[in-house]
Amino acid sequence: QVHLVESGGGLVQAGGSLRLSCAASLRTGSRYSMGWFRQAPGKERTFVAAISWFAVITKYADSVKGRFTISRDNAKDTVYLQMNSLKPEDTAVYYCAAAPDGGDFDSWGQGTQVTVSS
Repeated sequence: QVHLVESGGGLVQAGGSLRLSCAASLRTGSRYSMGWFRQAPGKERTFVAAISWFAVITKYADSVKGRFTISRDNAKDTVYLQMNSLKPEDTAVYYCAAAPDGGDFDSWGQGTQVTVSS
Protein backbone atom coordinates (compact mmCIF):
# COMPACT_ATOMS: atom_id res chain seq x y z
CA GLN A 1 0.00 0.00 0.00
CA VAL A 2 1.19 3.50 -0.89
CA HIS A 3 0.46 6.57 1.21
CA LEU A 4 -0.05 9.79 -0.78
CA VAL A 5 -0.58 13.33 0.52
CA GLU A 6 -1.47 16.21 -1.81
CA SER A 7 -0.91 19.88 -1.10
CA GLY A 8 -0.87 23.20 -2.94
CA GLY A 9 -4.52 23.68 -3.79
CA GLY A 10 -6.33 26.93 -3.25
CA LEU A 11 -8.35 29.74 -4.77
CA VAL A 12 -7.01 31.46 -7.87
CA GLN A 13 -8.40 33.79 -10.51
CA ALA A 14 -8.81 32.66 -14.10
CA GLY A 15 -5.49 32.87 -15.92
CA GLY A 16 -3.51 32.28 -12.75
CA SER A 17 -1.23 29.41 -11.75
CA LEU A 18 -0.89 26.84 -8.99
CA ARG A 19 1.57 24.04 -8.33
CA LEU A 20 0.30 20.91 -6.64
CA SER A 21 2.62 18.55 -4.79
CA CYS A 22 2.17 14.91 -3.86
CA ALA A 23 4.36 13.37 -1.18
CA ALA A 24 4.50 9.61 -1.71
CA SER A 25 5.59 6.84 0.64
CA LEU A 26 6.51 4.10 -1.81
CA ARG A 27 7.59 0.54 -1.08
CA THR A 28 11.36 0.23 -1.10
CA GLY A 29 12.65 -1.15 -4.38
CA SER A 30 9.36 -0.65 -6.22
CA ARG A 31 8.87 1.50 -9.31
CA TYR A 32 5.57 3.34 -9.66
CA SER A 33 3.95 5.42 -12.30
CA MET A 34 2.24 8.45 -10.80
CA GLY A 35 -0.80 10.36 -11.91
CA TRP A 36 -3.15 13.20 -11.20
CA PHE A 37 -6.93 12.96 -11.44
CA ARG A 38 -9.67 15.44 -10.66
CA GLN A 39 -13.31 15.37 -9.69
CA ALA A 40 -15.70 18.29 -10.00
CA PRO A 41 -18.96 18.43 -8.02
CA GLY A 42 -21.53 16.08 -9.51
CA LYS A 43 -19.06 14.60 -11.99
CA GLU A 44 -16.95 11.46 -12.20
CA ARG A 45 -13.26 11.42 -11.44
CA THR A 46 -11.30 12.02 -14.64
CA PHE A 47 -7.69 11.61 -15.73
CA VAL A 48 -5.47 14.69 -15.83
CA ALA A 49 -1.84 13.61 -16.24
CA ALA A 50 0.55 10.73 -15.60
CA ILE A 51 4.30 10.15 -15.51
CA SER A 52 6.38 6.99 -15.62
CA TRP A 53 9.04 6.07 -13.05
CA PHE A 54 11.93 7.41 -15.12
CA ALA A 55 9.86 10.37 -16.36
CA VAL A 56 10.48 9.31 -19.95
CA ILE A 57 6.75 8.98 -20.63
CA THR A 58 4.17 11.61 -19.76
CA LYS A 59 0.49 11.68 -20.66
CA TYR A 60 -2.05 14.49 -20.49
CA ALA A 61 -5.76 14.85 -20.93
CA ASP A 62 -6.59 16.92 -24.00
CA SER A 63 -8.26 19.53 -21.82
CA VAL A 64 -4.99 20.40 -20.03
CA LYS A 65 -2.36 19.92 -22.75
CA GLY A 66 -0.15 22.97 -23.07
CA ARG A 67 -1.29 24.32 -19.71
CA PHE A 68 -0.38 21.65 -17.14
CA THR A 69 2.98 19.95 -16.61
CA ILE A 70 3.58 16.83 -14.52
CA SER A 71 7.02 16.13 -13.09
CA ARG A 72 8.62 14.04 -10.36
CA ASP A 73 11.62 13.97 -8.08
CA ASN A 74 12.21 10.37 -7.09
CA ALA A 75 14.93 11.34 -4.61
CA LYS A 76 12.28 13.31 -2.72
CA ASP A 77 9.44 10.87 -3.44
CA THR A 78 7.42 13.80 -4.71
CA VAL A 79 5.27 14.38 -7.79
CA TYR A 80 4.22 17.82 -9.00
CA LEU A 81 1.51 19.25 -11.19
CA GLN A 82 2.23 22.74 -12.46
CA MET A 83 -1.04 24.33 -13.59
CA ASN A 84 -0.93 27.48 -15.70
CA SER A 85 -3.60 29.50 -17.48
CA LEU A 86 -6.22 28.10 -15.16
CA LYS A 87 -9.85 28.19 -16.22
CA PRO A 88 -13.05 28.02 -14.15
CA GLU A 89 -13.69 24.56 -15.59
CA ASP A 90 -10.49 23.38 -13.90
CA THR A 91 -12.24 23.75 -10.55
CA ALA A 92 -12.20 20.35 -8.86
CA VAL A 93 -10.69 18.26 -6.13
CA TYR A 94 -7.35 17.03 -7.43
CA TYR A 95 -6.10 13.58 -6.42
CA CYS A 96 -2.66 12.05 -6.64
CA ALA A 97 -2.49 8.37 -7.56
CA ALA A 98 0.14 5.65 -7.83
CA ALA A 99 0.33 2.57 -10.04
CA PRO A 100 2.90 -0.21 -9.98
CA ASP A 101 4.44 -0.45 -13.43
CA GLY A 102 2.22 -2.65 -15.53
CA GLY A 103 -0.68 -2.21 -13.15
CA ASP A 104 -3.65 0.03 -12.45
CA PHE A 105 -3.78 3.11 -10.26
CA ASP A 106 -4.69 1.57 -6.93
CA SER A 107 -3.45 4.06 -4.32
CA TRP A 108 -5.00 7.48 -3.86
CA GLY A 109 -4.41 10.60 -1.82
CA GLN A 110 -7.05 12.50 0.10
CA GLY A 111 -7.34 15.24 -2.50
CA THR A 112 -6.71 18.98 -2.56
CA GLN A 113 -9.28 21.57 -3.64
CA VAL A 114 -8.56 23.84 -6.59
CA THR A 115 -11.04 26.64 -7.19
CA VAL A 116 -10.71 28.96 -10.19
CA SER A 117 -12.85 32.09 -10.16
CA SER A 118 -14.07 33.80 -13.31
